Amino acid sequence: MRLRLHEFRPRLGPHEHRVVQPRETLRHTSLSAPDPIGLLLGDHDGLSRLAGLFSFAACSRRTIVHVPLRDGIPADEGWGEPVDLVLAHHSSGLRPSKWPDLRRGLRQGTPLTARTDEARTARDAGSWREEWDRADFREDLRHATHARTFFLFGSRGVFAGAATTLAYAAGWGPRQKRVHTGRSALMAALPSLIQPPGGGHPVEVLICFKPYPPYAHFRRPGR
Repeated sequence: MRLRLHEFRPRLGPHEHRVVQPRETLRHTSLSAPDPIGLLLGDHDGLSRLAGLFSFAACSRRTIVHVPLRDGIPADEGWGEPVDLVLAHHSSGLRPSKWPDLRRGLRQGTPLTARTDEARTARDAGSWREEWDRADFREDLRHATHARTFFLFGSRGVFAGAATTLAYAAGWGPRQKRVHTGRSALMAALPSLIQPPGGGHPVEVLICFKPYPPYAHFRRPGR
């Protein structure tokens, strides 16, 4: 996939960070933070581009990916507070409490075009899934919500796994029953979110496909 991005180099104290954003807003994609269940709702374009951004994040250990989902068109269903999305590797050193200061430095970005390697992403995701059942396996997604932003901290394998999950939702979502009437279709959930201690309902983010209105424009594949 060819990603059209803006690249920023904001400084926070003595440290410079590399942050990228999609150049164009994901207009028909929204995200609510899990409390304990969140919802990622998107059309084919939005879910496909998110899959590409997760794939980019998987291979960009020193880059923070910021997706300003609050700038899109509000969905006509769902729940919870709409939030932006930030993807970062565990090794990035990013703390959610410092994000507002860093976000203020995202001005006058430089255009950047990047290409993702779907075959490599699929291999990385496959290797991650093969290792996931091991008792000593610890490659999960750490998450936090702060300043109307949902943060996901992971590593190559788990970001690649999320990318393939989103690609599946984008590809097969249009084939689900009744989506042509505007109904959303539950496709999957973000994989392997770390759960808080103490039990209770598991924290998860559901991934739903939903075409954008007016729905008369939408046709299921093969019809």
